Amino acid sequence: MTDALTDEALHALKGNNAELFSAVYQAYAGQVLGYLTAKGVPDPEAVTQDVFLAVLPRLDDLSGGVSGLRTFVFSVAHARMVDEHRKQSRAPEQHEFEADRDTRASESAESAAMELLGPGEVLKLLDGLGEDHREVLALRIVAGLTVEQVADIMGKSAGAVKQLQRRALITLREHSVVKEYVSS
Repeated sequence: MTDALTDEALHALKGNNAELFSAVYQAYAGQVLGYLTAKGVPDPEAVTQDVFLAVLPRLDDLSGGVSGLRTFVFSVAHARMVDEHRKQSRAPEQHEFEADRDTRASESAESAAMELLGPGEVLKLLDGLGEDHREVLALRIVAGLTVEQVADIMGKSAGAVKQLQRRALITLREHSVVKEYVSS
């Protein structure tokens, strides 16, 4: 079969879905791929396949000959292109994190708090905590260790260390609120 699909060839292939689909795909796949590529679709090959998967079940129902078929194929291609662009606008492109290109200079909240409080104030705050809470905060914030490192040192699970840290910070926060309330 030639690359150009005619009304006569289209009519002759009606009812023979495998050959009809093959003829339609051969006639229009390259053009659809070019259209999708020109419209900036990120994966034009995959979208081209989606177009023809949508066209296949409707081939026997089409009217209007080759012109109607061509219009239908490209209307499906256009709809898929619009869908793809909408999907891309909703889900921004993800990039691998490259630590050497990260120029942010902000520090952690713990570091900022440590700079604002003097060592004496930190010790007073820590004295109001239980032994495990004090140990976790000292190792996590003062020593700068990871949760896993603190868990190994204390002989606890990482989850237990996270809970201890969370509870210690809540206690400190409540103590600070009470202290501010009493002093005002």
